[in-house]
Amino acid sequence: MYTVKEMFYTLQGEGAHTGRAAVFLRFTGCNLWSGLEKHRAEAICSFCDTDFVGTDGVNGGKFKTASELAEAVAKLFPGEKNRFVVCTGGEPLLQLDNELVSALRERNFEVAVESNGTIRPPSGGVDWLCISPKGTAEVVVTHCDELKLVFPQADAMPDRFAGIKAQLRYLTPMADPHAGMDEVIYRNTTTQQTIQYCLDHPQWQLNLQSHKVINIA
Repeated sequence: MYTVKEMFYTLQGEGAHTGRAAVFLRFTGCNLWSGLEKHRAEAICSFCDTDFVGTDGVNGGKFKTASELAEAVAKLFPGEKNRFVVCTGGEPLLQLDNELVSALRERNFEVAVESNGTIRPPSGGVDWLCISPKGTAEVVVTHCDELKLVFPQADAMPDRFAGIKAQLRYLTPMADPHAGMDEVIYRNTTTQQTIQYCLDHPQWQLNLQSHKVINIA
């Protein structure tokens, strides 16, 4: 059984695949926060801005088999070519398994995963792995395609992850999850701090969430 918050077709808004058409497959649940506001202050990841609770989102629901879920994803992508799915959450690796990855690949999807790095991914088939460590959580992933860190985090500063092998390293300015548009378009001191860190440490690149700027899902 797979429990999905929402599935929708859009453009990837950040990271290496910015601008690429994709189906976002958002799983329910996370191991670093319950998703409930009453638990936010005590959560390891207290700054999350994503609703991953329940199955009431667009195309959300419970799917009994990998084939059923993969077929639902396929119906959202126009055509058979350049198929791309981003498995996210919450924490997708609480649910994403080899069976589902295989079912998606059988339908010609490249499979990307956005994870907090606390759970190892399925042994085969994932085409692009992005990890985004949070707070004091132990990161068990040592190799990834993309390391994307929300900055600054007192317990998760960039130098802590120097040993992770990654093709690309991104810093995303931390924003208040309840902030208004001025925060969304990065008129804040945190963005300036992130820019300066990238200038001082050029192995890191600035990552802005363009989907928020242009107001798409």
